[in-house]
Amino acid sequence: MMKKFLAIAAAGSAIAVATPALAQDSGDAVFTGPRVEAIIGYDKTKAGSSIDDIYDRNNSMDGLLYGVGIGYDVDLGGLVVGAEAELSDSTAKTRFRHGEMENFGYGRVKAGRDIYVGARVGGKVAPSTLLYVKGGYTNAKLKADARYDDLDYGDNFKLDGWRVGAGVEQAISRNAYAKVEYRYSNYEKAKFQFGPDGPTTHRFDVDTDRHQVVAAVGMRF
Repeated sequence: MMKKFLAIAAAGSAIAVATPALAQDSGDAVFTGPRVEAIIGYDKTKAGSSIDDIYDRNNSMDGLLYGVGIGYDVDLGGLVVGAEAELSDSTAKTRFRHGEMENFGYGRVKAGRDIYVGARVGGKVAPSTLLYVKGGYTNAKLKADARYDDLDYGDNFKLDGWRVGAGVEQAISRNAYAKVEYRYSNYEKAKFQFGPDGPTTHRFDVDTDRHQVVAAVGMRF
């Protein structure tokens, strides 16, 4: 998985190095109005201390993150503020060979869809370059699957938490842009659903960390 991380980081660095010349040929970059973007990156989720009794703290999963985002920014001169939302999924998964899942012979936890809604604020460090920080609400799903006597069992954890991050956005034309971003999410509350049509528990406390490094390309309208 480290190879995936390095590949994504290299791709993001190449975008950041190559795009200034393109931006210079396209006139003043636009940092205001609605935008839409495609996202890809590295995703790692790890259990925190509150659920150590269920899963060992060393258990984690990583994979490829992919998704789409939308937003609306307002250019205040040297400062840009905006709202944004994102829907993503991930290939991250792991198999547990001890603990609760042993009763089924094996078990797998896989990252599911992730919804994020938040805001960002940034400063122009060049006419076509924006450095920004972001934060907001995130709701994610973890899928727990197991098999026993040729029967498949599936359960879902629905997690509520918060996200913070920072990144750099570089214009590649007047309305197109590319960006590289790091974000950290912490999920503090969860619900557990027994099967696709089964009962759902009350919300309970968890402590789950998520680290993501992403690259994106987008367009303003």
